[in-house]
Amino acid sequence: MRSERPGVAGLVAARRGQDDVALVEGASGRALRWSDVAERAARWQAAVDDGVLPAGGRVGLRVADPLEMGAGYLAAVAAGLAVAPLDPSAPLPELCAAADDLGLGAVVGGPEEIEPAAGALAGAGVGAWSSEDGGVHRLGPPGRPGAPGRGAALVLASSGTTGRPKLIPLTEAQLLHTARGVVDHHGLTPRDRGYSPLPLFHINGLVVGVLASLVGGYPLVVDRRFSASGFWEVVGRHEVTWVNLVPAIISVLADADPPAEEVARRVAFARSASAPLPVATLEGFEAATGIPVVETYGMTEAASQVTANPRPPGRRRPGSVGLPVGLDLRVVDGDRRPPPAGEVGEVEIRGDSVVGSYWEPAGSGGGDRPARHADGWLPTGDLGYLDPDGYLYLVGRADDVINRGGEKVYPREIEEVLLADPDVAVAAVVGRPHPVVGEEPVAFVLPRAGHPVDHDALRAALAERCESRLGRFRRPAEIFVASSLPQGANGKIRHAELRRQLARTSSGGTRG
Repeated sequence: MRSERPGVAGLVAARRGQDDVALVEGASGRALRWSDVAERAARWQAAVDDGVLPAGGRVGLRVADPLEMGAGYLAAVAAGLAVAPLDPSAPLPELCAAADDLGLGAVVGGPEEIEPAAGALAGAGVGAWSSEDGGVHRLGPPGRPGAPGRGAALVLASSGTTGRPKLIPLTEAQLLHTARGVVDHHGLTPRDRGYSPLPLFHINGLVVGVLASLVGGYPLVVDRRFSASGFWEVVGRHEVTWVNLVPAIISVLADADPPAEEVARRVAFARSASAPLPVATLEGFEAATGIPVVETYGMTEAASQVTANPRPPGRRRPGSVGLPVGLDLRVVDGDRRPPPAGEVGEVEIRGDSVVGSYWEPAGSGGGDRPARHADGWLPTGDLGYLDPDGYLYLVGRADDVINRGGEKVYPREIEEVLLADPDVAVAAVVGRPHPVVGEEPVAFVLPRAGHPVDHDALRAALAERCESRLGRFRRPAEIFVASSLPQGANGKIRHAELRRQLARTSSGGTRG
C-alpha cells in the first residue's frame, strides 16, 4: 500500500535541520533558510496550541515583506489554519469589508501593515496580531471568534461573473496536488532556482511560487513588486533558472534592455499565467531575450494551474495555453456536449484540485453553493476550443462575448490583430450597446512606452489593419487610444470596468 504523501507541516518539518536557502528577496538579497521557515511554523503552531489563534479558524494574512509573507503562509497552513491572504496596500475600509466577508477572527500582519490598521479592525470586531520576528503577538482586543475554517487551507474572495461575492475554499490536499503538478510538469528539481515577482495575495504567487518551491525543494526569489530596470540583474545575481510571470510583465520585458547572454542561457523558460498571452507579445519576448515562453492557464477554483504547454524542448504552440495538467478538461456546447474539434464552447474541468463548492460571505449566512454540476464538472466561464491534439485555445470569457446582430464576436481575436501593430503594447475589446444590432465591439489600446505616436495616425493605422484582417462584423466600431487601462494586481485587464466607462461616456468621448 502506497504511503500517504506529507502535507505542508510534514514537508516543513522534514527540512527543519536544513541550512539551505528557502526564500530570497531579489532586490536586497535578504534570505530565509528552510530552518527559519520551520522555526516560524513551530511558533505559529504554539500560538494555536496555546489558544492565541483559533484552532482550524480563518485568519487573514496582511504582509508586504515577501519573505515574511511566504514563510508566514507556510507556517499558518502547517498549523492547520484557513489562511486568507490580503492585499497589504488596500485601504482600511476595504480591509474591514474583506475581513467581514471572509469571516475572519484575526488578521496577522507585519508591524508596518497591521499597527495602523489595528483600531479599524478592532472596531469591526476583528483581532489584530503582529507577526514581528516570526511570532504572533496580539495588539489589542482578541476580537470575535471568526467563522470555522472547515478544513480549508486557503480562502480567497472573488466577485465572480455576476458581481455576487463568493468565497473559494481550497484544501491543503488540493493546493499540494497543483503544486506537485507544477513541479512535475516543469521538471523542477532542487538544482533549480525560481524567480516570482508576483504578489503573494494571489493564488499564482502562493501556489506556483511558494508552495511549489516547498514541494520541489529549490530556492525561490521573490520581490515586493516587479521592476523592469533591475529585473535581469536580479535574475543573473541569484542564478535563476526559471521565471514566473504574467503577460503584462512579459510585454514590458520584450521592450526593455535584453539580459546578458550568460544570464539568458541559464534561464530554461519563462512561465506565463493569469491572463491570455498575445502571440505577438510571446514572439517579441522570445526574439528579444532568447528565452522560451511556456504559456499556461489557471484559475483559483483549481488551485491555479489547469493547463500548460510542454517545457522546452517539448512542442509549444503559440496562442494555445497547452494541455491539461493533473485534471480532466473538456469543451462543451450549450447542451453540455463536446463540439467538433476547433469549435468554440465553454471550458469545464474536474479533478482532485478542483473546488467542490463556494462559500457565501460570512455576513450573509456563510452557506454553501455548489461549484460543480451534478456530474462533477465545474463550468469555468471561459470560452475556447481544442485542436485535434487536445491543445486548448481560449477566446474570452462567456460574459465578454459580444453579440453583434446575432453574430458572436470574441474579444481576443480582435485584440490579437491590434497587438500585431508594433506601436501597441496593450489592447482590450469590449461590447457597447447599439440600438440596432444590440452590441458593437469597441477597442482600447495603450501605445508602447518609448514609441511616441500620433494618436489619430495610430487609430487610422489600426482601423486599416482590422479592415484587412477581420470580417466586417468583427471590426471595432471605435478605437480609443488611452493613457491607462484598469488592471488588477496580476496585470489582467478589467473588462467590466471598461464597459462601465463606456456607459458613462458617449461614443465621442475622450480618446486619450
